[in-house]
Amino acid sequence: MPDHPESESPRCQVRRTQILEAAASCFARHGFHGTSVAKLAEASGMSPGHIYHFFENKEAIIAALVERKLEQSLEMVRQFASAEDVFQALLDRVDAGLDEKTDLDNAALELEILAEAARNPRVAASVRRADRIKRERLLEVISRASRERGTQRASDVAETELIMALFDGLSVRAINHPELDRTALAPLLRRALQTFV
Repeated sequence: MPDHPESESPRCQVRRTQILEAAASCFARHGFHGTSVAKLAEASGMSPGHIYHFFENKEAIIAALVERKLEQSLEMVRQFASAEDVFQALLDRVDAGLDEKTDLDNAALELEILAEAARNPRVAASVRRADRIKRERLLEVISRASRERGTQRASDVAETELIMALFDGLSVRAINHPELDRTALAPLLRRALQTFV
């Protein structure tokens, strides 16, 4: 983001959020390359100049979207960490995670960002950094909970990877099969998680 002292003001934070919301919607519907700055300006109700005031380019907008998603994920992990029973908290979060990952707009945005990361090293660096941080924090929580239960295993790392893969894969399924039965999936996801925890 360009270095403007006023960018930290509440009003500027609202504008920045407004741009990110518009970008998330446009990228999900039209793709990263199908979304021009002019289209983004129209969707956000701002001029292109205002957008460049906050973001150097569209890559910077993707980086901000990735960072925003990371912060949401870390807040979820903090809730797990503060729960009396971490594993139960994981199981209790299944429905919300299922709804989030199978929301078509959310799934389309996630896959669009991953597609851009596959061909753009700068976007890949942003995505991989966020994934590493989220994975490490989740692993810390799962390992601590395992120690507290006296069930810590050498496979905590692999199990963390599989838990993330289970939920990340739901976005692909939502795009491939929008009518998937979320109600039927929820108890199976809980059962799968119980094999790990």
